[in-house]
Amino acid sequence: MKIFMDTANVDEIREFADMGIVYGVTTNPSLIAKSGRSQADVIPEICSLIPGPVSAEVISLDCAGMLEEAHKLVKIAENVVIKIPCTAEGLKAVKVLSSEGIRVNVTLIFSLPQALLAARAGAAYVSPFVGRLDDIGEDGVQLVADIVDVFRNFDIKTEVIAASIRSLGHVNAVMLAGCDIATIPTKVLRAMLVHPLTDKGIEKFLADYRDSQKR
Repeated sequence: MKIFMDTANVDEIREFADMGIVYGVTTNPSLIAKSGRSQADVIPEICSLIPGPVSAEVISLDCAGMLEEAHKLVKIAENVVIKIPCTAEGLKAVKVLSSEGIRVNVTLIFSLPQALLAARAGAAYVSPFVGRLDDIGEDGVQLVADIVDVFRNFDIKTEVIAASIRSLGHVNAVMLAGCDIATIPTKVLRAMLVHPLTDKGIEKFLADYRDSQKR
């Protein structure tokens, strides 16, 4: 499973890019707004830090507007992926963009039929939202598992990005479900690094080393 960061905070991306563990980045209008900068400022900087896919989302609701935005965004860098919501107008745009060789991440996926339609329209990625489904009493991880199974059954090459990850439990579950990618917020990514036994082990090794130097 590849790891994407779900943030538009350049300092956070740089922190984890230096570890060599981040393959790509997903952004959305809310994350861009939270960064306090414009998409035009943030996306080029992210693309310079991360050589893998960087999703930049359109805000138009009609196909023509989405296409206009997309054609501007892909000029930023070769690794820009266009992020488009799963709507009828969105899938029309996906069909056009994919025919032009432009990669699209279809977002706001909440059902298996939506994922299938997005893939058939030509999406390079589909993003089912785990946490938001859990919020309404549905099983977000099960949706990810179902999409993975269907795509494998029908040899669909579209990659599955588990999005709206809220916890280490989500990370573990979507990993076991076999999803291609998880896009993970910084807080959860930091938690993935930590285990109390690791800290205790380091303390024990250092204590034993100091004791050995006294002999």
